[in-house]
Amino acid sequence: MSRPVISICILLCFAFSVRPPRLRIFLAGDSTMSEKDRRAYPETGWGMPFAHFWDEGVEVVNRARNGRSTRTFLSEGLWAGLMADMGVGDYVFIQFGHNDESPEKADRYTTVDEYVANLRRFVGEVRARKGVPVLLTPVGRRRFDSNGVVEESHARYSAAVRSLAEREAVVLIDADSLSRRLYQSFGAEGSRMLFLQLSPGEHPNYPSGKSDNTHFNELGARLVAQLVLADIRRQMPELAQRVVHSDR
Repeated sequence: MSRPVISICILLCFAFSVRPPRLRIFLAGDSTMSEKDRRAYPETGWGMPFAHFWDEGVEVVNRARNGRSTRTFLSEGLWAGLMADMGVGDYVFIQFGHNDESPEKADRYTTVDEYVANLRRFVGEVRARKGVPVLLTPVGRRRFDSNGVVEESHARYSAAVRSLAEREAVVLIDADSLSRRLYQSFGAEGSRMLFLQLSPGEHPNYPSGKSDNTHFNELGARLVAQLVLADIRRQMPELAQRVVHSDR
């Protein structure tokens, strides 16, 4: 067989090889999940490293935005835009709570009942478009008591997500519990390494320093993303087979 014929046969084999179907994973949430402007680094949303753990047929579309609650994600048209873009078989990971639960921020605050109603709407609309909704409790804040035990920082709102997921038979990733377990493993002082904790002069983006116990740095975001991936492996085998590397 001549070399040109062999080359054509090889090309045909590649052309007709079975490839996994393309799919998209949309992320809807707040600043703990969102992509960051370079001026915010080393602040990192966990959705950023999450995007790199998938095979080439998976696209992670991060629509999370800083400062958004379920209410403002709806009122600003962010949810409508996501729904316009998602297709049949796409996944939508939904994680809110940090801003919903802040009564001092009147522009974004939602009561627990409103929060649940908005999440139920999200789930219903994803399913109506033949997508797959996934609910996540909000990731925990770095908050330890005097005995060095991580405190629960989203009790009512996380409980509401858990209850809704059970009633609606939606996959639940309990990011609140998982992240608090992570912080506990590092301890009260060691867990500073996971957050935007900077001394004055340590980073040019924060010349005066930063003490933030809500937003992750690159290490914290990656470890939280790996916790989410581990739970995907546990609960969603059809999606887990598309994960190409994860060391958790």
